[in-house]
Amino acid sequence: MKALFYILVFILIATAVWQFFKLLGLTKKEQVATEKENNINGWLMLGLGGFIYGLMLYSMFQGRVVLLPRQSASLEGEDIDNLFVITMGLILVVQFITQFLIYFFTFKYRGIKGRKAMFFADSHKLEMWWTVTPTIVLSVLIIYGLYTWNNVQDLSDAENPLIIEVYAKQFNWEARYAGADNELGVGHVNFIEGINTMGVDMSDKRSADDIPVRELHLPKGRKVIFKFRSQDVMHSAYMPHFRAQINCVPGMTTSFGFTPTVTTAEMRENEDTKAKYEAINELRKSNDKDPVEFDFLLLCNKICGSSHYNMQMKVVVEEEADFNKWLGEQKTLAQVINN
Repeated sequence: MKALFYILVFILIATAVWQFFKLLGLTKKEQVATEKENNINGWLMLGLGGFIYGLMLYSMFQGRVVLLPRQSASLEGEDIDNLFVITMGLILVVQFITQFLIYFFTFKYRGIKGRKAMFFADSHKLEMWWTVTPTIVLSVLIIYGLYTWNNVQDLSDAENPLIIEVYAKQFNWEARYAGADNELGVGHVNFIEGINTMGVDMSDKRSADDIPVRELHLPKGRKVIFKFRSQDVMHSAYMPHFRAQINCVPGMTTSFGFTPTVTTAEMRENEDTKAKYEAINELRKSNDKDPVEFDFLLLCNKICGSSHYNMQMKVVVEEEADFNKWLGEQKTLAQVINN
């Protein structure tokens, strides 16, 4: 299949080059495109349109296995998915109609002997429609997008949220949970010293019970509020399965929140996830690598340096009882530093 694809691409490129040089030849006064040549070009354009539509549909069908699962792993992610579906649906409809008109009219109005091109300077009615229609559609999308963003980012009404700070630096993540007081102690780069790698102000009484971790565990069904800091350059905290992303900016704190709705174990049983990892493990097997299984990940979505690809942190979503048990087994920041 790949060989056929490369052959078709080569033929199309060769045809385009050939037509380009023929067009250069038409600049000579004694050369005029014949009706036969116009027919050939018209059919070639129609064929190109069909090829592009076929390639688009093939890519959409074959590429679906590498996409994220259709099921969002967070409650707020469902709103993001709705916005995405509406936006992409409009784009696909407009693209399909526009491309069809381009190739169809190129074919229909190819040069034919005795036919004269119709010309008119302007049409106020057409200009009104192609100005007003996109304006209305884009305005609705923007307003809906802002409404969705405000809903997702509204953290004020969360009841008993879990507070986590995530600290970004080249090229890894660290995190700490708010302790029993559910408040994080002050953090700043100036406080980094020894094993206090997150720069937590230990003179702040709220810091002692904070819990440092190198792996995130989240309870299903409970709102989680993340606060992000960066030690060096701009990073971007990206949790694709939860439809959450925000920049980590040196010198300031950014935040987002979401409510996990799917545990890691449940997502591993998701049909989209299983299909994706079957394909991944087939490739790994062909390269003599061990199979892997699905895990939620916190990734960096900014190209932050030479080892940017290494910035990953495992995220485990589990039932709240299991989460509480795990959290109770972790040492507090005071215990870690004093030991």
